[in-house]
Amino acid sequence: MRETATDMPTDVLTEGLIGAPLGERATLVQFSTAFCQPCRATRRILTEVADLVPGVAHVEIDAESRLDLVRRLDILRTPTVLVLDRSGKITKTASGQPRKADVLAALGNAVSQEPDEM
Repeated sequence: MRETATDMPTDVLTEGLIGAPLGERATLVQFSTAFCQPCRATRRILTEVADLVPGVAHVEIDAESRLDLVRRLDILRTPTVLVLDRSGKITKTASGQPRKADVLAALGNAVSQEPDEM
């Protein structure tokens, strides 16, 4: 059974809520709609970044089919990208088509919050 957006705090997303596994180090969550041209370019950029950075997952969510989550997270336009740390905590939110360099910088901040390994 899929979790609903009202089951969780607004700053944490889980695998059950987004319908896909979280990345080991970070997750890029993209809210898109079917006819959104910038969403296609954003998908390409986020896929490239996820392939480039080990332990990073890219999850695309159809905003129209997940209105509960869109409302809960106050998503106002597509594409909107959320950067999650390894625990699913939202560390950055951006709307519009991102630049690859900006995505990498936001990931650097999310990944730097990892606990020290012993």
